[in-house]
Amino acid sequence: MKVFPALVFSCAAAGDLAAAPQALRPDVSLRRVVETGSGGGSIRLARDPTDGALYYLRRNGSIYRIRDLESGAASTQKIYAASDTGLSAPQGIAIGPEGNFYLTGNETQGANTVATVRRGARAAPGGDERAWATVARTEPYPRSNLFDHLVNGIAVSPDGRSLFVNSGARTDHGEEESQGGLFPGVREVALTAVMFRLPADGLDIVLRNDREFLHTTGYLFAEGLRNSFDPAFAPNGDLFAGENSDDRDDSEELNWIREGRHYGFPWRIGTNDTPQQFAGYDPAEDLLLNHNYIAYQRGLFHDDPAYPPAPDVEFTEPVMNLGPDADSFRDPETGAVRDASALGIAVGTFTAHRSPLGLVFDREGALGAGLEVDGFILSWTRGDPSGTPSEGPFADASEDLLHLELTRTGDAYRVRSTRIVSGFDHPIDAEIAGNRLYVLEYGGNGAVWEVTLPAAPPRALFRRGWINSDEALDLSDAVAALLYLFGGLSLSCPDAADVEDDGGVSVTDVVFLLRHLFLTGAAPPEPFAACGADPTGDAGGNDLGCARGAGCG
Repeated sequence: MKVFPALVFSCAAAGDLAAAPQALRPDVSLRRVVETGSGGGSIRLARDPTDGALYYLRRNGSIYRIRDLESGAASTQKIYAASDTGLSAPQGIAIGPEGNFYLTGNETQGANTVATVRRGARAAPGGDERAWATVARTEPYPRSNLFDHLVNGIAVSPDGRSLFVNSGARTDHGEEESQGGLFPGVREVALTAVMFRLPADGLDIVLRNDREFLHTTGYLFAEGLRNSFDPAFAPNGDLFAGENSDDRDDSEELNWIREGRHYGFPWRIGTNDTPQQFAGYDPAEDLLLNHNYIAYQRGLFHDDPAYPPAPDVEFTEPVMNLGPDADSFRDPETGAVRDASALGIAVGTFTAHRSPLGLVFDREGALGAGLEVDGFILSWTRGDPSGTPSEGPFADASEDLLHLELTRTGDAYRVRSTRIVSGFDHPIDAEIAGNRLYVLEYGGNGAVWEVTLPAAPPRALFRRGWINSDEALDLSDAVAALLYLFGGLSLSCPDAADVEDDGGVSVTDVVFLLRHLFLTGAAPPEPFAACGADPTGDAGGNDLGCARGAGCG
């Protein structure tokens, strides 16, 4: 389902304008910032962390900057064209901590696809001149001409050293897609349904259509991902991505993406096993088949004796959603649509066909009122609250912004998802800056909306590692941390004792500090060189607190 960009073209052609979005919380407000042009040309948002500038990418390869973003008279300025970036059909954009641009794109070569990752390194601080180069390029691999999700989403690691690049599936659910017999027996290939990890400073890397090569070179980070269109890093450094599922009524996923993990596609989608892999599959008895979608209409669900066996690995399950929103599912035994949270159960993760896009996190810890250091995700597909059968997600209106309250327990996360804005027109991407979240609409005339969220109260300033009150960094700070842990000492700023910035205070923080002081170990994370607020929050929603940081007033 939800092939991008083919689907979005068809939605734009419908010319179906939605009403203005509405906030669902009294402490959330919205403002239309600027129109980006009708016809569905704008597909991505990206923010430059070095100066806060907001950019949007159009599918023709042009990149625009939004000028006077915070004024009531914002405008747009074309900064780069496809002739500058070298990509005429881009799909993704990310900006690194040093201000470098990274783009993904795809081109058709005969019956094949070639994907490219490009880098635009800024020639001078604050300038628009860039040196463009190719980070990586795939070998040509077979198109399906039906479910090609292509190389699209890209995220830069917090340290700026690595790129995480999604390469979506070329099938709906692992069926043969031979392009009219040109590629007999071909389903997924080595370069599809995976997440790559590439060096940000790479140059002219060739990604071969060979799974063993991708493994041994370290370029293959994770596999079994149907289409992780928007990877994003949480404040604690964990990588997440929403997942577009198939044309069957399987749940859409949110995954914690980890190195070496297999997320199940095509053998497992949501928390369901793909039935076509089993001998004697009869689609007439499959109550999860959605007759509104092309995979059913073209007879792609069928008894399939040649379906490849699942690999001998443990699949990683998606994040389980505790509700209260976006958690409907179709009961495979009865065909009835059920609300998981109303039944006291979890679903993995979102209502089928929502198409989760635009994942962002409060990495600055700028939000308050129960939103601090949490995630937010958009939903693309228009639903029908009346429950009338449609391509939309059951009786779920969708086209909204969800607040994601993630909690880690052991080796897994759970999430509580709550709608906080409704009524967007095919929202496709988001960015966040402080307590302002920006949403790019694909539908209608195209627009960027500013969603103002409740801000965190002012936080005390401190320097990480300056634990006692003598305003010097030395052995006595390590002693103070030990006395805090084991001797009952009270600290005016426990946040300063979280030397590793993992959200808690433990002996490992003391060891980290001693290594830095006496063994040339790494410096603690910021704020360290100068006084500042904690940019990452604390583990489990706990607030270590800081009444006054040493030397910070």
